[in-house]
Amino acid sequence: MWRGSILDNERPNLTEDDTELDEETLFIVSQTFKALGDPTRIRILNLLAERECAVSEISDKLHLSQSTVSHQLRFLKNLRLVKFRRAGTSIYYSPDDQHVMALLHQAIHHACHD
Repeated sequence: MWRGSILDNERPNLTEDDTELDEETLFIVSQTFKALGDPTRIRILNLLAERECAVSEISDKLHLSQSTVSHQLRFLKNLRLVKFRRAGTSIYYSPDDQHVMALLHQAIHHACHD
């Protein structure tokens, strides 16, 4: 059932006292939407949703400079939206927050929906 902003079955179990958002929660939510508000970061996350990639792979696939990719990955890593692992001299990135990836997937689906 729809209740204004979110579906009832997706609403966390909050008491009336918990419905006020604290400053930290507001900041994290706003930063998450800021991350998803940038086309380059959306492209990177969308690619990483398909498979784990090194910076050079992301750069080649998305036709971006390695510097741009590294900068955006640092931003996403600081928000804990992506994680990395080292393999020799390469660093591979993958999604680290399935909630945000689901939100991204829904936004893409919504944008593509007729």
